[in-house]
Amino acid sequence: MLGRVSKLTTAVKRMVVGRPFRSDSLGHTLLPKRIALPVFASDALSSVAYAPEEIFLVLSAAGLSAYVYAPWVGLAVAAVMAVVVASYRQNVHAYPSGGGDFEVATVNLGPTAGLTVGSALLVDYVLTVAVSISSAASNIGSAVPFVATHKVLFAVVAIALLTAMNLRGVRESGTAFAIPTYAFMVGVIVMLGWGLFRVEILGDQVRAESYGFQLDGNESHLVGLAFVFLIARAFSSGCAALTGVEAISNGVPAFRKPKSRNAATTLLMLGLVAITLLIGIITLARRVGVVYASNASDLVGAPPGYEQKTLIAQLAKAVFDGFPAGFYFITVVTALILVLAANTAFNGFPVLGSILAQNRYLPRQLHTRGDRLAFSNGILFLSGAAMAFVVLFGAEVTRLIQLYIVGVFVSFVLSQTGMLRHWTRLLRTETDPAARRRMLRSRVINAIGLTMTGIVLVIVLITKFLAGAWIAIVTMAAIFGLMRLIRKHYDTVARELDEQADENLVLPSRTHSIVLVSKLHLPTRRAVAFARATRPDVLEAVTVNVDEPDTRQLVREWEKSGIPVPLKVIESPYREITKPVVDYVKRVRRTSPRDVVTVFIPEYVVGHWWEQLLHNQSALRLKGRLLFEPGVMVTSVPWQLNSSDRARRQGDVNAPGAVRRGYEGQG
Repeated sequence: MLGRVSKLTTAVKRMVVGRPFRSDSLGHTLLPKRIALPVFASDALSSVAYAPEEIFLVLSAAGLSAYVYAPWVGLAVAAVMAVVVASYRQNVHAYPSGGGDFEVATVNLGPTAGLTVGSALLVDYVLTVAVSISSAASNIGSAVPFVATHKVLFAVVAIALLTAMNLRGVRESGTAFAIPTYAFMVGVIVMLGWGLFRVEILGDQVRAESYGFQLDGNESHLVGLAFVFLIARAFSSGCAALTGVEAISNGVPAFRKPKSRNAATTLLMLGLVAITLLIGIITLARRVGVVYASNASDLVGAPPGYEQKTLIAQLAKAVFDGFPAGFYFITVVTALILVLAANTAFNGFPVLGSILAQNRYLPRQLHTRGDRLAFSNGILFLSGAAMAFVVLFGAEVTRLIQLYIVGVFVSFVLSQTGMLRHWTRLLRTETDPAARRRMLRSRVINAIGLTMTGIVLVIVLITKFLAGAWIAIVTMAAIFGLMRLIRKHYDTVARELDEQADENLVLPSRTHSIVLVSKLHLPTRRAVAFARATRPDVLEAVTVNVDEPDTRQLVREWEKSGIPVPLKVIESPYREITKPVVDYVKRVRRTSPRDVVTVFIPEYVVGHWWEQLLHNQSALRLKGRLLFEPGVMVTSVPWQLNSSDRARRQGDVNAPGAVRRGYEGQG
């Protein structure tokens, strides 16, 4: 039965994610610039699609006369974007490992600031998926009634499909998403170019369908601080166009070599395209007389039953008047780019999660690559969290958008602050005049970026806190605390393994012994000691090569340790641990069928259920397989952590490992 279930599970997995890739084929999954641009730029480009709409929507509170300030607000947003892009181009050169804002903040401001950035970006990536997919559901729902009445179902299915595509590998998902992303860029640029050409050169009367409408109560004429605050709020709403800019700095490892140069070039292309689209959309909207309101009922002069279209849709209908194919093309590719915007998070979140796991802030499972060389566990975690937000908020963009962009601007501010300290530190020792000029120029750019993003963050917090931003802040704080606790646990375990001495040894019977090794620490030494004490005919240590640098380091440490046991390295091109060990044990049995093979597995004994999630996963899988092999004995060599001792003293009969420690049934 178990075999049939395992085969069925494997078949389903292969159907979804495809055949596994060898570790040595990782280089073939790295992204060239032409694929990296749509992979990492879809979020920022989709933000440009609705950021101008948000600017007009906020300004409408002061009446149509306030629309005159829209181009200036757009220029301010473009200036912020240019500064942020320039700053992040320096980030990818200075910190090319893929840590992005997390690494910049950690190195220059300390681990607390780095962890703050990490928690903020994790939340923002989840919300990117939830907001983008919910927005796509709303856009498609305006044309397909079934989607409008089942938005949550549509959003969940869409997230599941994106998850499956990303589990197949970064290169394949990038190729699948390249065509619609480029179609959106080309289509909108053609629309803007043709529309401005008709208005400015041909002198055509190109008018939006909302041209001539008035706003209900539009002559409020806000003055003084109220008007300044309105402009600032419009500016902060337009800064939604900046979401996704940081994704490239977090995804540098996914680029082909030279990674830093290719990432910086891709970031420059993203900035140029995004700024062009932003300014072009605002300019054309002013030329064709778009009037936009939060509700169609606020539009005075609109015909009965009028349904307000999105800003992009109004521009497309006006520019391609008499050419319906152009209108539908722009509408379709805009809806697609909103769906694909989530793909930026599916590339950025797993990489950031892997880096945090490598720094022991998240479970180690998030650091390992799956069958297709993608960070599968991170992809699945992101998918589950995004689905939870979609279901919790009913896939309503107006509710989710209040939680959005807080995290990305927190990371912007801390990253800019970290880069300021980075350049200041380098300037203290740099003597070359040309290099100093470059560093001073870079520091000025970062200072301007810090000032601008800091102002935006303050405005966002003031205007959106009670509307829902507090939920994002509380979630960030919760993730921050959880990561601190995980790091504290791993540090505690590391200290125990370094400081504690070996305890009494137990002598088992004679056997052919194999000691499984992952690291050369006290649990491994104890397992070797137990195996040696059995006086076996053959004694060998075995490790599985799933990470080449770690394996080479282990071999060097083993040779220096003086342990009189040979270490054998088993190759695992698909990064599996269980199957190579089982196959090796079977070969030993076939060679000497009368021998009893004992496999010694070092294992932690823990006192809390959550610690079991952080340890012993590979050991459990191995034991489950080896126990079914005839003539094979499995010996767990326990190493009691301090938490298990506390649980024993407290008589916690439900503690994990209680049966193995022999004190179950107490109390």
